[in-house]
Amino acid sequence: MTGPSSMTGPSGPSSPSSPSDPSSPSDPSTRAGTEAAGPGDATGATGATGAAGAAPLWLGTVGLSVVIPAHDDEHRIGPTLDAFRADLDARFGTGRGDWELVVVDDASRDATAALVEAAAADEPRIRLVRSEHHRGPGAALRAGVLASAGERVLLADAGLRTPPAELERLEHALAQADGTTATAALGRSQTRVVRALGIPGIPGFRTNTCGFALFDGDRARAAFGACVLDGPAVDAEVLRWVRRQGWHVVEVPVRRSAPRTPRPPRPRRAAGDRRRALVELLRLNAGGLAVAAVFLALAAYVFHGLWADLDGRYLKDALQDQNQWEWFVGVTTDNITHLRNPLFTTAQGMPDGVNLMANATMLGLTVPLIPVTLLFGETVTFALVLTLGMAASAWTWYWLIRRRFVQSRWAAAAGGALAAFAPPMVSHANGHPNFVVLFMLPLIIDRALRLCGGRNVARDGVLLGLFATYQIFLGEEPLLIAALGMLVFSVAYLLVDRRRALEAARPLGLGLAIAAAVCVPLLAVPLYWQFFGPQSYHSVLHGDNAGNSPRALVEYAARSLFGDAETAGRLSLNTTEQNAFYGWPLLAFGVAACVWMWRRTVVRALAITGAVALLLSLGPWVPVPRTDVVLPGPWRLVVKLPLFESVIEGRVAMVCAPVLGVLVALALDRIVRMRRRELRTLGLLGVAAALIPVLPLPLAVRERAPVPEFIASGAWKGYVKDGEALVPVPLPDPGQADALHWQVEADFGFRLAGGYFNGPWGPDRIGIYGATPRHLSNLLRDVRYGAQPPEITPQWRERARQDLEFWKASAIVLPFQDRDTELRDMISELLGQEPKKVQDVWVWRVGAGRP
Repeated sequence: MTGPSSMTGPSGPSSPSSPSDPSSPSDPSTRAGTEAAGPGDATGATGATGAAGAAPLWLGTVGLSVVIPAHDDEHRIGPTLDAFRADLDARFGTGRGDWELVVVDDASRDATAALVEAAAADEPRIRLVRSEHHRGPGAALRAGVLASAGERVLLADAGLRTPPAELERLEHALAQADGTTATAALGRSQTRVVRALGIPGIPGFRTNTCGFALFDGDRARAAFGACVLDGPAVDAEVLRWVRRQGWHVVEVPVRRSAPRTPRPPRPRRAAGDRRRALVELLRLNAGGLAVAAVFLALAAYVFHGLWADLDGRYLKDALQDQNQWEWFVGVTTDNITHLRNPLFTTAQGMPDGVNLMANATMLGLTVPLIPVTLLFGETVTFALVLTLGMAASAWTWYWLIRRRFVQSRWAAAAGGALAAFAPPMVSHANGHPNFVVLFMLPLIIDRALRLCGGRNVARDGVLLGLFATYQIFLGEEPLLIAALGMLVFSVAYLLVDRRRALEAARPLGLGLAIAAAVCVPLLAVPLYWQFFGPQSYHSVLHGDNAGNSPRALVEYAARSLFGDAETAGRLSLNTTEQNAFYGWPLLAFGVAACVWMWRRTVVRALAITGAVALLLSLGPWVPVPRTDVVLPGPWRLVVKLPLFESVIEGRVAMVCAPVLGVLVALALDRIVRMRRRELRTLGLLGVAAALIPVLPLPLAVRERAPVPEFIASGAWKGYVKDGEALVPVPLPDPGQADALHWQVEADFGFRLAGGYFNGPWGPDRIGIYGATPRHLSNLLRDVRYGAQPPEITPQWRERARQDLEFWKASAIVLPFQDRDTELRDMISELLGQEPKKVQDVWVWRVGAGRP
């Protein structure tokens, strides 16, 4: 059996750790001899002299030390020692300095120690280090590594699950990569735990407890000495520490085999080890979990008004987007549970239907959350997606910033929070989950940066393709805007550091080609359906006023601490499209940070990226504030390109949220390391002055309009035939879509005429919001909102008949509402029949069901 396994990094002295990062020791070599074990806990035995567990003086320099932790392994340790002796003698020779075997007995209750002592009496290069108390494999490995003397250190297990002959593969990898570590793979289930809770920054890492790993000797002793976990999660701690020193890690395949002498099964012990590993991983990641908890609390604060009464409250500034997205959740659930096509429905927009792939249905979340929807309802799913999505996005931005840019955890947390809770994201949180749930974007960016390094182009290209594919099912427009931002950053980096950019070009290009090869077959059918399937459309035109006003860049959003709803409303399309509004203090701080750190290549590239994004967001025509002058904007260069023609250009300013987040994190990381207290205080005050004005406020909520009793009680079933449509008055459209909520509450038992979705209009199939307007739908809407009913002529009656026939209508339903008398009289005259009052609505039977 083979598995990915070795990890290597450049040899040489370790890079100094930052004093601002408490998780990294300032001098790992000094800790190595003091934190391995408690006083008197590990003692030297046969073959050891001098300090407890230290190498005997006569041994001198050793080429390879093999460290084997053992606990109650009397059935396995003998054959393991024999196998290693034979292999090491054949490979390295029989000289006393060629190799050594260090067995650490972790307070075994059987004859393990006695067997090792007997072997050591026959072979002086076998040494026993004893622990008086059972502390776990981590403590045993640490004691053994610190007692070793080898230029290289090999970790092995007492069961010999990896044959000694596989050492050759690790040595070859170590020599080729000129590095530190080679690690064998363990089970995939454990890998998922480690990646989720341990060290997600090390690609392909598998925990090697009782496994197979080859280290540079000095670095091994530094790494294990710097770590404190005693249990099975020590591998995650060691390799995370290795990464933080800047030592690269690679993998090689090794052959695995069943233990020659299996240990008797101990299910209770195995379960206890797993629990202990989980606890240790949580302890190891306590800081990261604390950051995640802060992000989750902040997201809950933003949405607490909605959570307070999920059944009775509605996001006040969502317009009709909450109704629409809950409908997307419900229709996806209905399609999947009834084994229908999840990319299309005729539930609204009768009779043409809706191309769901061409709408923001977010199948990447609505499908996996079907159990939640079935158990708790669409509104719970909506609230969960917004809350957890915003928190998860903040955490992945934090993870990327800490991994790539800064050492200070809380500097990275501040940057991640700004990237995910910036004013544009909070504005979109009113009803656009696809612009809130952005947790995949930092992972995509990180994978692209890995490709630039060229270490494992094939694997990183495949993962990038899979990540991008999943993001397509979360939100295509955010991915397009992020790709635009990454393209600008790449060009900027080329301008400021041509040599490094050109070095990265080849592996990046190859990796992108691999990613495309992964994406295309996975996305071929969904994207074909989106662009060429039923109810597909070519573009969605937003007019020339969809860009940001220059004033919007420096003002505050409605839901920012210093914001003013009236001012923000005048400068934006609506409350869900406040796409800039970073405030002048934050922009000023960003400029100051760029000037302060201008020598850093990444800062210059970020500055150019942010400036270009802001300029593009102004749109094709830029009005000069307080004048009648209108200037051509840079968006004119791309406005007619495929895909870009459907983008609301003001949203490009959202690129600045992570740009500013990284700049704030870089500045904070530098500020907290300043030696002079006065300068630190001044710097922190500057950060506070930039961030406090844009702190998010909870989203406003209102009482939700109740579902008519006629719908909620199921009385509609006597009036709407299967396959025909219910026509609510007014018909649902982008301005009023409560009828979508009725349909959700009725478990999609009836179909709707009209609707709120993106669909085609006219022979050119231009994308519009809502169904294609018809005479009757326009008439009902106009009268509902104030127009006087026209004189009903035969022509009006014929148009109404044609429209009802087109919709395949079974019934017209008029709930009690403002101007319902005018609407009732007009509809009665159009149809030539009086309605029937049923509970809280007026109903007219039409079509085949007409009396």
